[in-house]
Amino acid sequence: MEAVMLSRWQFAITTIYHFLFVPVTLGMAIFVALLETCYVRTKRPEWKKTCRKLLNFFGTLFLINFAMGVVTGLVQEFQFGMNWSEYSRFMGDIFGAPLALEALTAFFLESTFLGIWMFGWDKLSEKAHCACIWLVALGSNLSAFWILVANSFMQHPVGYVLANGRAEMASFAELVTNHYILGEQSHTLFAGITTAGFVVMAVSAWNLLHDTESRYAFTQAIKAGAIYTLVGVVGVIASGHFHTQYLAQANPMKLASMEALWETEDPAPFAVLAYPNMEKGQNDFEITIPYMFTIMVHDGPSGEVRGINDLQKEAVQKYGEGDYRPHVTMLFYSFRAMVGSGFFMVLVSLVVLYLTKKEQILSAKKLLYAL
Repeated sequence: MEAVMLSRWQFAITTIYHFLFVPVTLGMAIFVALLETCYVRTKRPEWKKTCRKLLNFFGTLFLINFAMGVVTGLVQEFQFGMNWSEYSRFMGDIFGAPLALEALTAFFLESTFLGIWMFGWDKLSEKAHCACIWLVALGSNLSAFWILVANSFMQHPVGYVLANGRAEMASFAELVTNHYILGEQSHTLFAGITTAGFVVMAVSAWNLLHDTESRYAFTQAIKAGAIYTLVGVVGVIASGHFHTQYLAQANPMKLASMEALWETEDPAPFAVLAYPNMEKGQNDFEITIPYMFTIMVHDGPSGEVRGINDLQKEAVQKYGEGDYRPHVTMLFYSFRAMVGSGFFMVLVSLVVLYLTKKEQILSAKKLLYAL
């Protein structure tokens, strides 16, 4: 295997491993902050006791997850210089700025106030202590913002000039206001909320099965996790929809590949199921919904959506000979797996809410074990 492919595999594996912890950190920070807000504001002693118990429990989970995210994230930094040194040289003036700002602003903010939050329970007032965890949540999501600034530039380069054999920053304002960030940041935030909500439900389900002394607290927690998940999924769908519409303009090849749309069509159908054939440039089999893809992109039944084959021809004319198509089959089915898992989370959350409202969650042992 060539060095380039090995480097890609290494970067992919370490990135995926790191990202196992990132969305949980983003969503759990806000969840813990909301828990402590309830703890500070409530006047009912039984609710205060319940909130404190859940705060200690989920706060500990958040700390462990945060630590794992930091450790796995450090590996990412070294790979830019070790495996992608030429990329670092060529793009470093632009790519390095948001990464440096992420460490100098977001990481210091969240790590400093996380320490104060950990050891300040009996030393700060309730409101000051609550403010600390909200600053941690702000820092965590600010960290994601700076990383996404770098990623957005890779997806849609803006605010730069080519000079002295490398890319140099021409406008920092354009870099941080890249329209790509709006979709990515909101989508990442709500995905974190969704993930954290499901983690809360899963952990609460385990405790309902094994911890008989804390069943009231974790009944409230599993209900809160279900609501939190629903809020996250709604946000993910909305932000994903608007980002999809932007992709039609900024990166039409990615959008067409996600939907296995080979030919430019007006109106374009939505492929529920398909078997893309990269060699022939068509789908050998497909089940489609007429007009739906055009409706998703243009908010109406009319409007052109460009296909993979036409976009490939445009890329060859612009950049020279080559195959500029992504792996359509992988992209098509991974996108549907993501969407399908989101709707599955909605279904599970609604079932959990229904059972908690009917006070039947403890008897639904199969569901609790599944969670």
